[in-house]
Amino acid sequence: MQDDDSAGEQLGIVIETNDPERVWNAFRLGITAVEDGHDVSVFLLGAGVESEEITHDTFDVRDRMTAFVDAGGDLEACGTCLDLRNEEGSDYCPMSTMADLLEIVTESDRVLTIG
Repeated sequence: MQDDDSAGEQLGIVIETNDPERVWNAFRLGITAVEDGHDVSVFLLGAGVESEEITHDTFDVRDRMTAFVDAGGDLEACGTCLDLRNEEGSDYCPMSTMADLLEIVTESDRVLTIG
């Protein structure tokens, strides 16, 4: 439930893990926040950039990532972390920079790190 003081807040979520359940839950939170009227940016960092490739019988991470972007969330991935893994960004998860992460952190009312 959203109160008047938190209406439209900016939430930043930094995901630094490739643990299926943690990543799945982070995107579920992001979707819920967007649907509640918040502006939400997710930045994938370190092992988090592997999120798009996670396969798991119970936790459909890719589905939640897509639902998050489709709901209006902003999703970015560390370009250096992708390069280290010989990976590239995708259409809905572009390669980004530390400057982009800094912008998310400094412009967000709250920042949550999932590691």
